[in-house]
Amino acid sequence: MKLSIAITSEHALPSAFVVFRGFEESILQAAALGYDGVELALKNAGEINRKELQALLNKTRLRVCCISTGQVYAETGLMFTDVDRWKRAEVRKIFKGMIDLAADFGQFVNIGRARGQIDEEGVDAAEERFVEIICELADYAVTKEVGLLLEPVNRYEINFINSVEEGARLLKKINHPNIKLMPDVFHMNIEDVKIGAELLRHINYIGYIHLADSNRLAPGWGHTDFEDIFNHLETAGYKGWFSVEILPKPEPRIAAKQAIEFLRPFLKK
Repeated sequence: MKLSIAITSEHALPSAFVVFRGFEESILQAAALGYDGVELALKNAGEINRKELQALLNKTRLRVCCISTGQVYAETGLMFTDVDRWKRAEVRKIFKGMIDLAADFGQFVNIGRARGQIDEEGVDAAEERFVEIICELADYAVTKEVGLLLEPVNRYEINFINSVEEGARLLKKINHPNIKLMPDVFHMNIEDVKIGAELLRHINYIGYIHLADSNRLAPGWGHTDFEDIFNHLETAGYKGWFSVEILPKPEPRIAAKQAIEFLRPFLKK
């Protein structure tokens, strides 16, 4: 099992859940601390200079494990469920650009809050618009050998697909082989009764996992039972990536160092 850390550009919103900002410096620091890869949190694919990124990856021997899209919603408000078809067309365009980037770097694209909200038209209408777009993107991603990851997000941030169970139920209904779940244990701490048990129960739908403690700080600085989580994942035979998505507190390097030092024993075991 491999461990990565979420990074973003130096111009990203302060609300972004990343430790390091500025791609070059972030990749160098992640490598120095012993991470296996980085997750790129982007608002569009144009933020990345591919030649420069490849040179940095060659130098550090790190991998990009995923393209994260939380900044799409945070910066633009665009979402799959929008009633405005022109806005839905724009979000399609942005995500196809992310998929093109992931074909060379990452092989996964996540879908977080950009999936959208349930509005006054109700859940069925929102779900219909969401399914139309995600299936179109999943078909496109197949041609690029890229997988899509749907991330359940807690009820205080969005009102559509909050728990892992809800995500798994929708994926079963969609039945598209190129879409998996990206559980985040921070969100699960709010929405799911037992984190480890829910991961084990839905393991066939899980392709990638976000790690943070109960307070969105580095693992080990909250009350999340990581031993129970990793015991259940060992039982499940999970072999995928983990990514640390935490606040840069009390200071970025201290937070990143705490995370990897706390998690490495679980990964090695």
